[in-house]
Amino acid sequence: MSDSAKTIGIIMDGNRRWAKAKRLDTLEGHEEGFRKIKEVIQWAINAKVKHLIFYAFSTENWSRSSVEVAYLMKLIEKAFRERMKEIEELGVRIRVAGERERFSPKLQVIMKDVEERSKNNTALTATLCLSYGGKRDIVQAVNRLVKEKSSEITEDQIRDHLWCADVPDADIIIRPGGERRLSNFLMWQSAYSELFFLDTLWPDFSKDEFSAILAEFKTRNRRKGV
Repeated sequence: MSDSAKTIGIIMDGNRRWAKAKRLDTLEGHEEGFRKIKEVIQWAINAKVKHLIFYAFSTENWSRSSVEVAYLMKLIEKAFRERMKEIEELGVRIRVAGERERFSPKLQVIMKDVEERSKNNTALTATLCLSYGGKRDIVQAVNRLVKEKSSEITEDQIRDHLWCADVPDADIIIRPGGERRLSNFLMWQSAYSELFFLDTLWPDFSKDEFSAILAEFKTRNRRKGV
């Protein structure tokens, strides 16, 4: 039987379908999805989870319509200016993983400021994956090692050069939204993750569902090949 989960990855899926079902503009679904983050963080703190990794914006998401991408950039900036302060007040350390250089210089500065302000918080670490792709993460780690002229590249070296190098591998990965795949999320760190797929759309993800996942996780036998 497993111990309590310490690291949980979450794929924030279903925002647009949630809005459509409520006859709202699809962009409003993204805003509701970002609101859900604080709620889930509070549940996790109460459950003594130490790390949450949110898959918020993938490398593939840049290919969406220019209108949607522009809206998401404004929403991400708003989240860092306003919602992250509320999350910091919970004692949460906030960090960003992904291709920061693809965001505007202003947004990069805002991200860095939030990380710096919250770096000593200890209740939980929340990692926001922005312009993130699991395959791209592995490639950039290997490229950094090549530049460092590593004579032999090991698993430990790759692990230490990933964007989430200071976050333990995910015990659990949760995907709401009805899909049954990881969609390029934590490709390296998910090797032995326990996977939970839900039909619930991300904005409707509930505390009861979260608690049920934690309870089921404890019953699973994580042999890891042994």
